[in-house]
Amino acid sequence: MNSPDLIQPEKLLSILFKSPNATAVYTGSEITIVSANQAMIDFWGKDKSVIGKTMAEAIPELRDQPFIDILKNVWNTGETYTARDRAAVLKVNDVLQTFYFDFEYKALLDENGKTEYILHTAFEVTERNKAERLVEEKSRSEQKLINDLSALNEEYMATNEDLISKHDELFASNNELIKTKKELLTANYTLGESEKRFKTLVEKAPVAMASLKGENFEVEIVNDLVLKIWNKGRSVIGLPLEKALPELAGQLFIEILKNVYKTGEAYYGMEDKALIEEDGKLVERYLNFVYQPIFDEKKNSTSILIVASDVTEQVKARESVTEINNRLEIALDASKLGSTEVDLTTGIMQSNAQFKFNYGYMPHEEFNYPDLFEAMLPEYREPVKALVQEAIRTNGIYKAEYPVKWRDGSIHWLQAHGRPRYDDKGVANRMVGMNSDITDKKLIEQRKDDFLSVASHELKTPLTAVKASIQLLNRIKDRPYSPIHVKLMEQSDRGIEKMCMLVDDLLNMSKMGQDQLSLDLLKFNMLEMLSNSCSHISLEDDYKITFNCDENIEVVADQNRIEQVVTNFINNAVKYGKNSKEIHINVEVEDEFVKVSVKDFGQGIPESAIPFVFDRYYRAEHLGKSYSGLGLGLYICSEIIKKHSGKIGVKSKMDEGSTFWFMLPINNN
Repeated sequence: MNSPDLIQPEKLLSILFKSPNATAVYTGSEITIVSANQAMIDFWGKDKSVIGKTMAEAIPELRDQPFIDILKNVWNTGETYTARDRAAVLKVNDVLQTFYFDFEYKALLDENGKTEYILHTAFEVTERNKAERLVEEKSRSEQKLINDLSALNEEYMATNEDLISKHDELFASNNELIKTKKELLTANYTLGESEKRFKTLVEKAPVAMASLKGENFEVEIVNDLVLKIWNKGRSVIGLPLEKALPELAGQLFIEILKNVYKTGEAYYGMEDKALIEEDGKLVERYLNFVYQPIFDEKKNSTSILIVASDVTEQVKARESVTEINNRLEIALDASKLGSTEVDLTTGIMQSNAQFKFNYGYMPHEEFNYPDLFEAMLPEYREPVKALVQEAIRTNGIYKAEYPVKWRDGSIHWLQAHGRPRYDDKGVANRMVGMNSDITDKKLIEQRKDDFLSVASHELKTPLTAVKASIQLLNRIKDRPYSPIHVKLMEQSDRGIEKMCMLVDDLLNMSKMGQDQLSLDLLKFNMLEMLSNSCSHISLEDDYKITFNCDENIEVVADQNRIEQVVTNFINNAVKYGKNSKEIHINVEVEDEFVKVSVKDFGQGIPESAIPFVFDRYYRAEHLGKSYSGLGLGLYICSEIIKKHSGKIGVKSKMDEGSTFWFMLPINNN
C-alpha cells in the first residue's frame, strides 16, 4: 500500500473536494491555507474566502489556542502530530462553541527532507467525547456506589452481630435487660437509617439501578433511569421480575440472576442485547450492567443489586460505521484500481496490492520502476517512456495502454495514467500513477476486429466470384447457349448460396443476442431428419455416412433448427476431416433424452481449443491451417440446443478425429 508520507499535495488536491472527511492543506511557516474541502470549512464555520489566508487571519479565534503553534512546529521539524479528543473553540454562526476533534497534522516532505506542505485531516468526536465523559462519570458513580454498598453491607453484618450479642446477654442478667433493650432500639434505629440511606442511594443514583429481593427477584427498589430502560412505571414495584417484564421469557437474564443468587458471584454484562417491549413490539436494547449479590450475616444471598447503562446508541453507531467501512472496502476492491508513487531519482515505488497484482506480483514482493518496464512487452517500453517524459515536460497527465507479460508467461493488458510531481526548484522528482487491468476489454475489441475482418473477407470472396461470373455472362450473352453459360450460372448460384448462408448466420446471431430466436415445436422422426440433413453429402460418392439409429425414435423439437445443427456438424466433419471419407452418426436414448453424435476420423482438435469451440467468433485452426467461416456456426448450434433445454459438447483426440454431440429432451414442454 502507499505510504502516507509519500503522497503528494497535488494528488490530495485532486481528491480533496470529493472526500467525505474534513481535509485541508497548508504551506509556509505562517501556515497559509492552500486548500480545504467543504467538510473542513464547515468545521471552521467559515466560507471559501479563507483559501490563501494564513490560519491566524482566516480563523482569528485560534490565536490564543495551541493549534497554530503546533502547526508551525510540524512545519519546522517535519514531524507528524496526532491528537485525540482535543477541544477547540470555534466561532460557528457568530457564536463561540467548544468542539472535540481527532486530528492529524502530517508533514509532506520534498526530496531534501524539508516540509513542503502540511496535510490536515480531522474528525469531529464531540458526541463521542461527551459519551466517554458520561461513561467515566458513570463508572466513578458506580464505583462509589459499590463502595457505599460494601460499607452498608458491612454495617448490616455488624449490626446483626451486635443484635445477636445483645440477645445472648438478655438471658444472662435481668439487670442487663433494660440496657439491652436500649441498645436494641439503637441498633434497630441504625438499621432503619441504613436501609433508608440505601434506598435513597439507589433512587438518586446517576445510573440505572434496581434492587431485586429474594429468590423470586421481587422488584424492591428502582430509580427512574432503570424504569426508562425497562419502559415501565412504578407499578412494577413488588412484582417478581418475570411478571414485571414478561418479555424476558426466553432471554438469558433470569437464568443469569438465578446463578448469581445461587453462587454469590457477581455478573458483568458488556453490550448484551435485551428485547424490551415498546408499544406492543419488542425493541432491541444494548446494555452494560452488573448483577451484584447482597448477603446476610451468614454470607447467604438475600437480594441482587442491578446497576445498568443503556449503550444502544453507541453500539448502533459503531455498527453503522463498520457497515460503511465494509461497503467502502468492497467498493475499492471491486474497482480493482492499482495506485503507486515512484521516486524518479531512485526508481523506488510505493504501490498498493492491486497495482502489484496487475503486473503479476504478490503484495509482499518488492516491485520498483525498472520491474514495471521489464514486465512490459519490449516494443511498448520506449513509447511509454516518451509519454512519461512529455508529461514531465508539460506538467500534464500521461495515458497509455500496453500489454505486460507475467512471470508465468501469460499476457495481460493494462491501462495506466499518471502525473509528475515537482520539488520547490521545479524539478520533477516523483510520479503518481494508477492502472487497471483491461485484458477482457482488449479481447472483446480484438474479437470484434477479427470478426469484422473475417466477415468482410468471407462475404467478399463469393461476391467477387459472382461478380466475375456475371461479367463473363454479360460478355457472352449474345452467343449461342453453351456449357460455359451453364458453368457460369452454377458458379454464380453457389456464390449466392454461400453469401445467403453467411447472412443467415449473422441474422441468427442477432436474434440470439436479442433473445428473439423462436422455436416451432413438433414431433418428428429422428432417422428421417438425419437422412435429410445428410442428403447433400450422400449425393457425392467421396464420403460414406453410416447411421446407427432406431427408426422409431421420435422427439418434440423444431425440426428445421435441429437439421441446422446436424448439417453444421456434418459440414465440419467434411471440412476438418479431408483425409477421412467416413462419417458415423449414432442416435441413442439416455433416460428422458435423445443423444445424437457425429463422428469423423480427421485430424482432431487440440485439447487447449476444446473449451472454446462453441464460443462466438471462434474459428478453428489445425496444424497451422486456417479455415473459412465467421466463427458463428457452432455458437449458433449451441444456442439452438440450449433453447431446447438440451446439452451440447465435443470429444476429440489429435490424429484420431472428433465426435460432436447434442442431447434433446424426448418430450419438450
